[in-house]
Amino acid sequence: MMRTGFLITEDRQKIAYNHYKNGNKKVVIIIHGFYNSKDSALLRNLSEELFKDYDVFIFDLRGHGQSTGAFTWTSRERSDLEAVLDYLKGKYSKMAIIAFSLGGSISINTLSRAEKQVDSLICISVPSDCSRIDYKWWRLDLENDIYYTLLTKEGRKGKGTRIGPFWLPKESPIDNMEKITAPTLFIHGDRDWVVDKRHSEALHKRTNTRKRLVIIENGPHAEYLIRKHPLKIFEEIKNWLKATI
Repeated sequence: MMRTGFLITEDRQKIAYNHYKNGNKKVVIIIHGFYNSKDSALLRNLSEELFKDYDVFIFDLRGHGQSTGAFTWTSRERSDLEAVLDYLKGKYSKMAIIAFSLGGSISINTLSRAEKQVDSLICISVPSDCSRIDYKWWRLDLENDIYYTLLTKEGRKGKGTRIGPFWLPKESPIDNMEKITAPTLFIHGDRDWVVDKRHSEALHKRTNTRKRLVIIENGPHAEYLIRKHPLKIFEEIKNWLKATI
């Protein structure tokens, strides 16, 4: 069963969500990256894959999909995740987060302040510092960013954003990583032209809890890893969740 709805953040933004419920006592929260949403095809594939073993909660960050507001590049999105965690609190015995790109930065910054953190965290292609994102344009991913996203019906589904101010103050995940107590898996592609793998390597080094770093050979950025290497990504995610929740 899938339930849809909206949550209200502390600053009065409406956060749209899909809640896949099969009566499980464990839930996996999926947080998309920039320009994606809960309705993107690749994240729907991930939701369906995980729904076999867990309840799944996936939502639109502000400025994306059906949520209101404008995306503030991690400055105010902490309120979005806090609304989700408050909503799910007490409903499940175990909670995990799978977060992509800037969604991972938001997760680390939010959890570093949380009274009770989640039981497991998976960070995929996550920037350690938003001011140091690479954008190596000469390594542009033509197959995924151009052909798939712009020229295919599946790739265009659930894409787009409403951009807010970039200059608002931001926390750096690398400064907050040591505060994370949840076992953390880092996954990164070695051909990521947006966020170099050194970001995950730096975050992994700062992690004080149980951790694992997986570098995917010939791997692209974030959600595109699901398209390029689905079996490997699903295997790593499932094994980590099985071991930690």
